[in-house]
Parts: sequence; structure tokens; C-alpha cells
Amino acid sequence: MLSANYQVTVNHGWQGWVRNAVTRYLHKLGREIQSDMERMAPVRTGRLRAGLYHEVNRGQLRVGVRNVPYWSTVEFGSGPHEIRPVTKKALYWPGARHPVNRVFHPGTPAQPFIRPALYKRRGML
Repeated sequence: MLSANYQVTVNHGWQGWVRNAVTRYLHKLGREIQSDMERMAPVRTGRLRAGLYHEVNRGQLRVGVRNVPYWSTVEFGSGPHEIRPVTKKALYWPGARHPVNRVFHPGTPAQPFIRPALYKRRGML
């Protein structure tokens, strides 16, 4: 009589190996997304570009902008709005003929840089 025996041994360190592989993949993906965001972001002072980051923590990848409160206006634009003084009685800027109580801003067109970087097809990393 013929018989066959098979034995499967699971490496007990497989969970750590998978965790490390996922972390490496997420870091690589984060670097690519951040690089695309830096390339697509409009530059006037460089503050927006300097605030871009990516981080990996416990299997989660985060990409975004730190310490730049106007990032959403750049990404999504703004509609027409009125600007009024907050701490003074009037607004004035170099080149203005006289101080004014309010200014009507026509709005700002969107210049998306985060969403296109996230939506870009990455293929095989």
C-alpha cells in the first residue's frame, strides 16, 4: 500500500514580514503622491510646496498640507466675496487711491494639485 504525507509549516514571523512589506509599499506610494503634488502645486512664495507631506503610521498612509491655511482656496478656488477690515476702520494697500470700507473680490479659480495627484494611475509600484 502506498501512502503520502504532506506537512505545511507556517513561519510564525509572517505577520511582521507582511507588515514591513506593506509599510515599504505605503512609503513608496506616499513619496510618489507627494512628488506629484509638489510638481502640480502653484508656486508664489514656496510656502504651499514646503507644507506638503506624507506619513505612514500603523498601516495608514496620510498625504496632505501642514500649516498652510489657504491650501483649500488653492485646491477648490473661491467664489466672489466681500472683504471688510477686521482690526482697522478701513482697508488700504500700496497703489490704492484712498482707504476703503470694503472690497469686492471677484473670486479665485481652482488650481487643484492634491486630487490629481491622488487620482493618478500608479500602475505597478
